[in-house]
Order: sequence, then C-alpha cells, then structure tokens
Amino acid sequence: MIDAHIHADCRPYEDFENMAVAGIESALTLAHDPMRMSTSAVVLDHFHRILENDFKRAESNGLTLKAALGIHPRSICEDYKLVLRKLPWFLDQKDVIALGEVGLETASDLEKEVFTSQLQIADEMGMKVVVHTPRTNKREITMKTLSIIQGNIDPAMVVVDHVDFSIIDLMADFDGMLGITVQPQKMTPQEAVELLYDTFSDYDPGQFMLDSDMSSSPSDPLSVPKTVHQLKLAGWNNRKINMLAHKNAVDFYGF
Repeated sequence: MIDAHIHADCRPYEDFENMAVAGIESALTLAHDPMRMSTSAVVLDHFHRILENDFKRAESNGLTLKAALGIHPRSICEDYKLVLRKLPWFLDQKDVIALGEVGLETASDLEKEVFTSQLQIADEMGMKVVVHTPRTNKREITMKTLSIIQGNIDPAMVVVDHVDFSIIDLMADFDGMLGITVQPQKMTPQEAVELLYDTFSDYDPGQFMLDSDMSSSPSDPLSVPKTVHQLKLAGWNNRKINMLAHKNAVDFYGF
C-alpha cells in the first residue's frame, strides 16, 4: 500500500512503524503549514526538515518516503517571492517527485497569484502537482481552483486532493487524479467506500488514490489500511483495491 498524502513532520516516530506493520510500504509527505510561516527562512527550513529529517525517521522504520514541496496557501510569507525563486532547486532534489501541497484556501488575490506561479514552475519543470481543496467554501473555491489549473498546466499532471461528496461532480471532466482523503473530521473509511461505490463506474478507475492526510489535525496513520479492509468487506476485488491503494499512485508519481 501507498499513503499518497501525509505530513510526516507532524507525526511521532512510532507512527511510521505502525504504518509499515500495517502494510504501507511508501508514502508521499508534503509541505504545509506546521507553524506560523512568517518569513521565507521558515518556509525553506521546513523544506530542509522534510528532506533531511523526516526521510530518515520513516526509513528507519521500514517506510519509504517521497516528497512534494511548495508553498501551501496557508504558508504564504511576506517575502514569498524568494521561496518561489529557490523552489526549482528543491524540486530538483533526490526523491522530490511533485510540487505541493499548493492551491487556494480563501481564494484571495495573493493565493491565486502564488498558486498560479507555482503551477507555471511545475509546468516548466514537468513536475506533478498536488492541489489542496479547503474545508470551508469547498465547492466555490474548488471551482476557482480548477479554472486556474486549466489555464496554467496540463490537468493530467495534477492531483486534486481531499475530494468528497460535495465536489466529486465537479471532477467529471477533470483529466487529472483525484485524492480521496480518509481522515477524522473529513471522511471515514466507510464513507470513502460509499463515495467510491457511487462514482467508480462513472470515472476512470485509474484516477483515484487513497490518502490519510495525517498531520497535526485529528488523524489516523492507518486510514489507508482501514479503508482497504472496508473495501474487502464490501466485496471489492483485489484488482480494484490495488489500483486505489497502490497502482494508481505508482503510475502517477513513479514510486
């Protein structure tokens, strides 16, 4: 199994062992807003911690991490342009396989500018992109997010994450990937199975990936294995389950 979206810097050492024991082999850890990102130095130190510290903590427990780096919409510092200038260097580092987590939180003009700039960087570098969708005003902001994606990068290079019942219909014509986040306060494993059952036949089954988005928010590092378990109980065949929990992430990111 692969957990396609975590924030390893917020999690204790023991979580990685528990994930590995439960059958998770790899995970993608993403940049986010673990503290007040007041200056570019804080944001860049966050990137360095992911690359220099979190990889080692996970690997010592048998879990392989890859990384996505970028300016989260809640992490836009005053001197964000300095981060944008240095971002290509970070994206070129070993085991950085995507730009993210980026997107819109409130859809302010500044967020749109930073999001657009990062999509253009990813487009120029041929990088995959992980895009955030917020909890508040989710549908309205997701529509704006999709419009910005369409205007700046091939959607096939993008995964829109935290997709739920409120926005799944907006994805009918989206050519990229869809991240299904199973996390307390977002979606239970049972709700994920219901969402996938309702939509799987209407979408390309190669579009979906499961993730836990485990972070400093209420989280379950075993969200993906628990969802796989519920899929098995619901009678899903192993081929479809493998696509959701492993193959689609491998094909998209190249794990």
